[in-house]
Amino acid sequence: MPAVDKPAHKAGDFFVDYEEKVFEDVKAEPGEKALVTFHTVAFEGSIGLVNMLQATRLQRKGFETSILLYGPGVTLGIQRGFPTLGDEAFPGHLAVNKQIKKFMEEGGKVYACRFALQALYGHGEPSLIEGIRPISPLDVLDIVLLHRRDNAFILDTWTV
Repeated sequence: MPAVDKPAHKAGDFFVDYEEKVFEDVKAEPGEKALVTFHTVAFEGSIGLVNMLQATRLQRKGFETSILLYGPGVTLGIQRGFPTLGDEAFPGHLAVNKQIKKFMEEGGKVYACRFALQALYGHGEPSLIEGIRPISPLDVLDIVLLHRRDNAFILDTWTV
């Protein structure tokens, strides 16, 4: 077997050029909007957290940003914790909850479909993280159409 003659990687080493940015850093024009929709089950993949980070980034770029939680996406907006609400059972357990709160603290709006909340997942409005606005299932299409009418950037994600 050949000998490895390169030093082992150590903490602080870089594997990639993280400073190079290829594309222009786009900022929102005054009045521009963005909508990020979530149709994904909490903890069933990384897309929930990734989209939260994208929504926060859009907000920080100056877009008036809203999040729509519908279908299984409403599970992202439910208060959690163990053994009591707000207790982090393991590192990262409340990452999405914390990101939603940060997003709203920075001016973002979050909406959750009442139908999915109750009919699909057996939760009531008090289960939602404070600040999330419950909406009628009839509003799910209309929020998308309103953003489309306003020429907003819309990021839709689905997982099944």
